Amino acid sequence: MVSHPYAELIGLRVDTQNDGSSECSIEVCDKLLNPHKVVHGAVIYSLADTGMGAALYPSLIDGHICATIEIKINYYRPVTAGVIVCKTTIVNRGKTVVNMESDIYCNEILIAKANGNYAIFKPSGINL
Repeated sequence: MVSHPYAELIGLRVDTQNDGSSECSIEVCDKLLNPHKVVHGAVIYSLADTGMGAALYPSLIDGHICATIEIKINYYRPVTAGVIVCKTTIVNRGKTVVNMESDIYCNEILIAKANGNYAIFKPSGINL
């Protein structure tokens, strides 16, 4: 996987990355908690967003990239400690848009689900 400074900042790891699936994780620490002492929703969203990209990137043609179009996430349970794991799979892939789902767990308990759409394109006029 390419360098990902934001993931490094929050301690997010891509544990497995395959064509069409991925697994990411993050260990809960104080810097990830909101003022109510639970994991901030943006951390869980970041797991889903990164997991979706990780599941898609291995299948991209050279010179193409992907970008998030939208992600819908449902949060079910608060998390205060442990390791959060995000398991992502591709649901449907078209030529330019891919739909994916992420199931997010802590201690094997489902804490959130996300569904997202990503664009696939060859960038022009931007330096990557």
